[in-house]
Amino acid sequence: MEEDDTPAAGFADHPTSQQEPPVRIEQLEYLAAVTEHGSLRRASEAMHISQPALSEAVTKLEKELGTTLLDRRRTGSRISRQGLDLLQNMTEVLEAVDRLRQAAGQQSARRRDLRIGTVNTASSSLLAPALRDLHARHGSGGVEVVNGRATDIQQGLAEGSLDLGLVNVLPGDEVPPMLVWDKLIEGTPVACLRVDHPLAAQERISVEDLRAEPHVLMRPGFVMHRYAHRVFAGALPETTYATDGAEMGKAMVAAGLGISILPDFSISADPLVRAGVLTTRPILTGQGLTTVTLLMLRRRAERTSEPLRDLQTALVRQARAYLSDLEAPAASPAVAAVTPISSRARTRSAP
Repeated sequence: MEEDDTPAAGFADHPTSQQEPPVRIEQLEYLAAVTEHGSLRRASEAMHISQPALSEAVTKLEKELGTTLLDRRRTGSRISRQGLDLLQNMTEVLEAVDRLRQAAGQQSARRRDLRIGTVNTASSSLLAPALRDLHARHGSGGVEVVNGRATDIQQGLAEGSLDLGLVNVLPGDEVPPMLVWDKLIEGTPVACLRVDHPLAAQERISVEDLRAEPHVLMRPGFVMHRYAHRVFAGALPETTYATDGAEMGKAMVAAGLGISILPDFSISADPLVRAGVLTTRPILTGQGLTTVTLLMLRRRAERTSEPLRDLQTALVRQARAYLSDLEAPAASPAVAAVTPISSRARTRSAP
């Protein structure tokens, strides 16, 4: 018996080619990969597909949605402003598909690596232990830690290339409204120097004494770069080195290249301090006490993945454990108090 190809009631009587083409899951996955990796080439490598095929899939998605989703440049591709408006909806669709695949018992469910942006502070005291806790809870799954400036991290979070950010802020700094922040630790800037440095014999160090010494500064874009310019009133020490983040700064200080001004919480529990190589001293600025706050940032979203939620919880737990470890031994006059703050999410601007 021949099949009846008469259109069923309620369906349009025209060829499929004239119908609105459907949005396919793989198109959303390809776009998410470009957003995560920052270029079509790297996204195609991660998705194991040729670059022309991936580019064509994203272009078709743009035509189907009637909007430009990527800003394509020679230096790479970034999600467009229109794409940002749709990013949360696309993310929710992909997460729903993941849950569906997992419920169906598919081993091929998409497992996206977590990408953490950090200004490279409190890495050994907070981030590394939190990642260890995450691995103990979830086992498999990848995490990529990306070092960068606060502005780069905030942009990466807004564009979807980062899942979580750790940045330092000074009083008066604001967080973009599309991001949610939590305070992890609040501390003060201190001078980081070798234990055998002549100024280590002083209980406190004046700005004049600091200015006379070689210095290891953070590069522009880091909070401690701004603070150093504020402390030195624009007249920096004659001999300076510039680097990205506290970890390299401490290594350069340990090598005898100079003194660095860093948040106390990025030094207090450092292995170089425990080994008796580095120490800290308060700075006499004459400007009153200044605080530096470590914030945990993420995109404003209705849903977050379970690994991301667990990592946030682990970071808060490590902040509390860090304070307990500091208070357990007799307090050292060289180390200022550090205060972790509640993990309750806040959506207003940082103080």
